[in-house]
Amino acid sequence: MSTFYGIILGIHIAAGMTALFVAPGAMMAKKGKAWHRRWGKIYFWCMFVVAVSAVVMALIKPNLFLLLLAVFSFYLSFSGYRVLYRKKPGARVPMLDWAVTGITIVASAAMTIYGATVLAGGNDFGTVMLVFGVLGTSGAGQDLRSFIRPSADKHAWFFKHMTGFLTSYIATVSAFSAVNFMFLPPVVRWLWPTVIGTVGLIVWSRHYRKKFARKRPAPAVGTSTPALPSLAPHQVS
Repeated sequence: MSTFYGIILGIHIAAGMTALFVAPGAMMAKKGKAWHRRWGKIYFWCMFVVAVSAVVMALIKPNLFLLLLAVFSFYLSFSGYRVLYRKKPGARVPMLDWAVTGITIVASAAMTIYGATVLAGGNDFGTVMLVFGVLGTSGAGQDLRSFIRPSADKHAWFFKHMTGFLTSYIATVSAFSAVNFMFLPPVVRWLWPTVIGTVGLIVWSRHYRKKFARKRPAPAVGTSTPALPSLAPHQVS
C-alpha cells in the first residue's frame, strides 16, 4: 500500500467514523435549533470527505463498485442538505442540483446494470449493487421530477430533508457493517441496515405526517369544509 493511498484511507475512515457518531446528535436535537443545524452540517461535510476520498481510492486502485457507491451515498446527504435552499414555493433549482442529480442517475443506472451482470454471472454480491443501483436511480429520478413539477405539499421539503439524511446514515451504517461484521455473509452485511432503516424511516415519516395533520387549522365557523385530497405516503428518496 502506497503512503499516499494509506493517508487517503485514513482520512476516509476518520470522516466516516465521525459521521457515524455525529448523526445521532442531529437526530436527537430539536429540529431547526442550533445544535440540530450544527451536527447536521458536520455530518454533511464528513460525508463529502468520505465520498471524495472514496473516489480517489477507487481511481488509484481501480474499483468500479466503490466509485459508483461513493456517488450514490453522497447524493443522499447532498439532496437532503440542498433541499433546505429550496424551501420557499417557486424557488429556483440551482444548476448544481441539476448536475449532481443527473450524475447520480447515470452512476446509479450503471451500478444497476453492473449488479445485474455480476448476479447473472453467479456472484450473489451482485444483489447488493442491484439494490443500491435501483434505489439511487429511483431516488434521483424522483428528485429530478420534483425539479420540473414541484410538490404542492408545503412540508415536502421537510420529508425530503429527513429522508435524504436518514438514508445517507443508513448507507454509512452499511459501510461500517460491511467492513466490521465479518461474521455475517457479505450480502447480509451490506443490506441489513437498508431493511431495518427503511422500516424505521416509514414509521418516522408517518409520525410526522400525523403530527402535521393535527396542526392543520380548523375551518372557520359557518363555512363548509372543502374536500381534502388523499394524502398518499411520501415516497422515500
